[in-house]
Amino acid sequence: MVYAVINISDYANRILKIIKAKYDLRDKSQAIDMMAEQYGGGILEPELRPEYVEKMRKVQKET
Repeated sequence: MVYAVINISDYANRILKIIKAKYDLRDKSQAIDMMAEQYGGGILEPELRPEYVEKMRKVQKET
């Protein structure tokens, strides 16, 4: 786990509070994790996603 002290805008803070309440999360760290999981996949190219690399390794072992 990585600990970080961050500065965010009031708007970002409100968004995190909404996500925290909507999904009944314990804290804003969980809200940030959720956002990263939801939007991170769209940022990484498919060939760089860890699950894609693992899938390809399994396919290579089978052949």
